[in-house]
Amino acid sequence: MDSKKNAKKIIKRAKPEKSKEEPLVLQTLRGMKDILPSDQPYWEQVRRISERLSRDYGFLRLDTPIVEFSNLFTRSIGEGTDIVEKEMYTFITRGGDKVALRPELTAGNCRSFIQNGMNVLSKPVKIFSTGPVYRYDRPQEGRYREHFQVNFDAFGEQDPILDAQMIQIAHRIIQTLGIKSVQMQVNSIGCQVCRKDYKELLVNYLESKKSKLCQDCKRRMDTNPLRVLDCKEDKCSQVAALAPQSVDHLCEECRTHFKTLLEYLDELDLPYIINPHLVRGLDYYTKTVFEIWSSAEEGKKLSLGGGGRYDKLIKMMGGEDTPAIGFAFGVERVIAEMKRVQAKPYKIPRPKVFLAQLGNLAKKKSLRLFSELEKNGILTAESFGRGSLKSQLRIANKLGVEFTLILGQKESLDGTVIVKNMTTGAQETVSMDKLVDLIKKKLKADNVVVYHN
Repeated sequence: MDSKKNAKKIIKRAKPEKSKEEPLVLQTLRGMKDILPSDQPYWEQVRRISERLSRDYGFLRLDTPIVEFSNLFTRSIGEGTDIVEKEMYTFITRGGDKVALRPELTAGNCRSFIQNGMNVLSKPVKIFSTGPVYRYDRPQEGRYREHFQVNFDAFGEQDPILDAQMIQIAHRIIQTLGIKSVQMQVNSIGCQVCRKDYKELLVNYLESKKSKLCQDCKRRMDTNPLRVLDCKEDKCSQVAALAPQSVDHLCEECRTHFKTLLEYLDELDLPYIINPHLVRGLDYYTKTVFEIWSSAEEGKKLSLGGGGRYDKLIKMMGGEDTPAIGFAFGVERVIAEMKRVQAKPYKIPRPKVFLAQLGNLAKKKSLRLFSELEKNGILTAESFGRGSLKSQLRIANKLGVEFTLILGQKESLDGTVIVKNMTTGAQETVSMDKLVDLIKKKLKADNVVVYHN
């Protein structure tokens, strides 16, 4: 009997210890930030102007994924570049795919061009894109680990008139945003043919000055010697100042291309200088390279963006031989410059009408009324949830509206609305079905804010 009781004994398992929860950190990661409502007018201005000009110049919108296979970037951008060596967010998915957060937009656009057969479209194929990009290395001034770019690409045309148009668009956007003191810096780094001889000449010169170079530039001599010319270290800049210049060693085709581009820029009256040390940081560039510079404080120059030709990138990635050119600018850096020069942000339309409601029935009716006003393009403010008419009128005064629509229990039952002129204080009661037409007349045509078609 005892043995049966023992057999029925339930062995209690030890309860597993609860894992300690990590403290919740209420701040953004280093190099990332919130875009607060107070800054949104500047962002809206950049979005509106860049999107409008993209349409004006015949560009089509393309959005590509933030996450791509990592070798898309290592092969197109170049394994010896700073982006690939130090700045990419790479990881392996649960399925074993090696992927990366995109560090720039052009490589993804080229992948999409090939994958979706855009080569059959009439040339040039003009693509506009914008969105966040990610770079892990220590954030630069005006740039974050998550930052936003606006990107223009044109595929299928090698005529230098496309180079001139790209530079024209970049200049037009920045000036339209209110940054008037702008300079375009241009250079030609040649093609694969003439650049080979130039690289040998440059490396021989840099070898003789190797002891004066920084550690990064000593490494770049083997991987990407042209980047030495773009180094911001003082001692490297002094070495670069006396280095052979790429424009002096161009083949006939590249020399003609660059000469013709400069003639187009002269015709456009665009302010530019030839910067022989301008090379850009990515391996895929050929021939034309350029940057957009603004005069910063104390006479310093600030780069807002740049681009150039990448005639062999599509073919290198597995597509047809397709010449291309593009440029991008950093939104955060442009907005910082807009603030510095006191450029005007987007002016958010202010409501001309305020809808006040009293009582539960009025709240129900006011939702439908607000919807009718919105459908007719009348920008209307409200403070649903506030019970006191006095507090609602105080908000209406603060917003500076021209009219307040008052809907109470009696008006809800009668199907009417009280229209109060906030300047004169005059009031009138009108039928709900005639309210929209009356408000449009009172506001006059130019005061009605139509914010959708």
